[in-house]
Amino acid sequence: MLTDTLLLHGSRSARQDLFWLLLLALVVLGAGLGLRDPWPADEPRFALVAKQMVESGQWLFPMRGGELYPDKPPMLMWLIAFFYSLTGSLKISFLLPSLLAGLGCVTLVYDAARRIWDSATGLRAGLLLLFTVQFTVQVHLAQIDALLTFFVTLGLYGFLRFLVCGDGWRWYYLGWFAAGLGIITKGVGIIAALMLLPALWTHWQPIRQASGRQWLKALAGPLVMLLAIGLWLVPMVLAVAHSGDPMHLAYRDNILFRQTVTRYANSWHHVKPVWYYLTSVIPPFWLPLSLLLPWLVWQGAKAVKSGNKAALLLMGYLLAALLFFSCSPGKRGVYMTPLTPALALLAAPWLPLLLDRRWPARLFTGLAWLLPILFLLLVPALLLSHQLDKLTAELSGPAWPLALSLGVTCLLAKLWLRRQPLSGLLAVLALLWLHYGLWAYPLLNPLRTPEEIMAQVDSRVPADDEVLIVDFREQFLLFAGHPVLHYPYAMPGEQQRQGAAAWLKAAPNRWVLGQARELANCFDPAQGQLLGTRHGGDWTLYRADAVKADCPAPSETVAPYRYAPIHHY
Repeated sequence: MLTDTLLLHGSRSARQDLFWLLLLALVVLGAGLGLRDPWPADEPRFALVAKQMVESGQWLFPMRGGELYPDKPPMLMWLIAFFYSLTGSLKISFLLPSLLAGLGCVTLVYDAARRIWDSATGLRAGLLLLFTVQFTVQVHLAQIDALLTFFVTLGLYGFLRFLVCGDGWRWYYLGWFAAGLGIITKGVGIIAALMLLPALWTHWQPIRQASGRQWLKALAGPLVMLLAIGLWLVPMVLAVAHSGDPMHLAYRDNILFRQTVTRYANSWHHVKPVWYYLTSVIPPFWLPLSLLLPWLVWQGAKAVKSGNKAALLLMGYLLAALLFFSCSPGKRGVYMTPLTPALALLAAPWLPLLLDRRWPARLFTGLAWLLPILFLLLVPALLLSHQLDKLTAELSGPAWPLALSLGVTCLLAKLWLRRQPLSGLLAVLALLWLHYGLWAYPLLNPLRTPEEIMAQVDSRVPADDEVLIVDFREQFLLFAGHPVLHYPYAMPGEQQRQGAAAWLKAAPNRWVLGQARELANCFDPAQGQLLGTRHGGDWTLYRADAVKADCPAPSETVAPYRYAPIHHY
């Protein structure tokens, strides 16, 4: 039977603890793999880029629908493309990098805690990370942040092995190398090296007494990081210099400068106040650990007095990383994900002590009761509310059985484990993620994809005709069955509408697909063929007779990109 005694103190075998931890992680994090398609906002973009890599053979410069994609380094897209080339199924391969990254993080956190403390602490650390809301959410998404979290965690693991376990310089260099891989995954991967800031305090005496040889070894760390960055950067820069293509030059400058330094120091979107993470992200997304934050602060103060090096390094890293992200005007909740493994490591050794106290145990117990009650209350609301009925009308089935199943199973699990604050809460959370992956994925998928719309396009448009998508979304290209044209992603909407009208009238056998509301200035909705509603708009197919006579001519002619899928999704 699952009990707090087992979870808090582990079994007698470290190998058994790791086996059961990874098995549970695979079930929780892998639930629903292959049961849904890429969902907006970012997943279809990365999946389309990966699909085109395999189709075109061009892996160095990512492209979405024939247009260069300069916003992110290609690490995640490479991995999706690799698994796609192996499996032949984009529906499976697009989530595999995040799943493997999540399993890797859990393994690294377990092993770090085991080496610093003991196997029981490792088990607790792995479980705390596995069920931290933000971490689990990101592993269930095909975004860059789960992969980034893995490389940051690998960097922390290397630095902790060097600083706390005394395992040698190779682990120090692993930390720097992982930071470099994190940078070419997403520029902020450098945060792994922030672990070295509190090390200036915890290891001040060894630093003062270091020999010249040791200083040289330490200074070689950033060079190892540059080596990792160079695995992508050098071939890319050389290819740009060799081609001399202005588009490649723009790609290089955008990804090296605008998407890194400029994005951090002078962000142009997601601008939030400096306290945003403390008030809007950490309380809900670091559950259930955020319930323990007051007691963790108290334990941290005791660690400072006692000189606990591991705790000081982890606290220092968390504070430094939080300050790093808070200083940038652009803030998104997802940026906090790489901090969750360090938080789990910090909390794990103190968890038995905290759950022996009255209020931490009550908070865990209260959350475990609250969740099933909320799901049960949702059932009559879904059955009786006309507004909720409209919101769920496009699902593949009714939503109330899912809410009922969640409420009943979670309630039964909590009743069975009513005297176990930790295991009761983790059981409820595990059931929630299993329902999400195995039931909610198929239920939500029709609502989150334009598969039906693009199927209608394929059936209504002759194979030799051309289709131009205005204000395109990557998902539409992902489901395209035959060649599709689109304007540059950053092209203003008004220019796209005017250009589409002129393009449509310039030759026969042409069609335009777009949202009726967005195209109303140049296209008569009554003359279009409504295909369905997605992403807040009525997607409509137009012929030349739908173009309004008063539609202004475009100020300049921009040739659209052409994407011809080789493999039908």
